[in-house]
Amino acid sequence: MALIDGLADDNKRQTLVADCTNLLETQVASIGGISGLAIKAGYGAIKGISPGYCAGAIERLLPQSFAALEPIWEEGLKTDDPARYLIANRSRTADALLSVTDVRIQKSSNSTLKGIYNKLRNSVKNHVEEAVPGLAQILNKYTA
Repeated sequence: MALIDGLADDNKRQTLVADCTNLLETQVASIGGISGLAIKAGYGAIKGISPGYCAGAIERLLPQSFAALEPIWEEGLKTDDPARYLIANRSRTADALLSVTDVRIQKSSNSTLKGIYNKLRNSVKNHVEEAVPGLAQILNKYTA
């Protein structure tokens, strides 16, 4: 099953969005240090703009994100464990996901959001890589 196939099922899509939103919340909360303070502040600012923004953004980005992840997922299917393959290739997985948000943010007309993203972008890749195991588990559940 291609990752995007399940998005037509509203219940599956809503569960996926909720799981990904929870993963985002958990990841942001777990970040420490100076960069963690900046990321938490940026995340708080985004949620302050619109409390449902992150869940909505996740839902809007799913089709493009799945398209970006599909080649890696397909390679993983050949190993019979696509989730483990994503984890083993977390840098590539993070790059695929960030390529989607990079394009999307540049098209945004929200200058506050653009500014926050651009300030945090360089430090974000490591955090996305740290989230890959959780994302892989979500995708494994989603495609089961």
